[in-house]
Parts: sequence; structure tokens; C-alpha cells
Amino acid sequence: MNALDLLLTRQSTPRLTTPGPTEEQLEVILNAAARVPDHGALTPWEFIIAHNEGLDKLGEVFKQAAQNNGSDEAFIEKASNMPKRAPMVITVVAKTQDHQKVPVLEQHLSAGCAVMAMQQAAFAQGLGGIWRTGPLAFNADVHKLLGLSEQDQIVGFLYLGTPVLNAPLKAVKAGQQYARYL
Repeated sequence: MNALDLLLTRQSTPRLTTPGPTEEQLEVILNAAARVPDHGALTPWEFIIAHNEGLDKLGEVFKQAAQNNGSDEAFIEKASNMPKRAPMVITVVAKTQDHQKVPVLEQHLSAGCAVMAMQQAAFAQGLGGIWRTGPLAFNADVHKLLGLSEQDQIVGFLYLGTPVLNAPLKAVKAGQQYARYL
């Protein structure tokens, strides 16, 4: 698949199973993330990888956060199982810093680009993936339990694995409808 086909047919694959990325595939995925636009070469990101026992640890983080939030038992159980929807979950964190030329927003966008690059690198290697956020990405307990600092922000949980089924391609969106000229 060439780069344009990859970009023009991108879609999430929410139903994932084993196998997850191999070490070699993961290296490509992480290297793609490290190539995204990065004004000032700040590398404003961190990638927290959960697979095997790490999925249980991430599930425990989600469970504790849900309990601390006063969630009902059904959501607490759901939260603890969320990471197990794929053989690998990469938590992408924007690790921002004060910089006179690179605003925090730009650093968040760079971390977001890293998620997109990782997902595309996974697709290019025959894997599937879905970028999820939700309330747990913004939960102070999740941040604390993952050892994040106060200014850090989770920009996504990238679930990776083998697609359970080959979903039909969604209709192509014509980008021109969102454009205007000055």
C-alpha cells in the first residue's frame, strides 16, 4: 500500500485480537512517532506501552481511578477490562514545557500527530488500531497512577492488534467541502 492509499483509506479498527505488534513492528511504530513535526525539537511526548501483564496493570489503574471517582460497580468492572480490548495499548502523553517560541497547544498537537503516525505505521504493517480518549484520559487519578506530572496530558490510548474482521471501507469524504479560500 502506498502512502496516499494509506492516508485516504484510514479508518479505525475497534475490534482487535492477537497477535499484537511484534518487537520489530513496534520499533517501526515508535520510530514513525518520533518523526512527527516537533517545533524546537522538544520531543513533547512519552509513550507508555502496555501489553501482556502491562494490560492488567493499566486495567488496575483504570479500576482505581473509577473507584476513586465513585463510579458504580458496572463501570468499575468495565474500566478494569478496557485495556484488554487489544493485545497492546500505548498511552500517549503530551509532556509539555514552557518555551517562548513553542506554545503548549503546539506541543499537544505534536503529541497528537505522534498518535496518528503510530496508527498509520501499524496499518502499513497489516495491523489494526483505534485511537481512544474518554474521561480516563483526563482523570487526575489516572495521571497520578501513571506517574505523570501536573502539566502532562494524555492525548490518547492507542489500541493495537490484529483486526478481528476486515470492515468495509467507509465512504470517502471529500475534503474540499471543508475548505475555503481567501
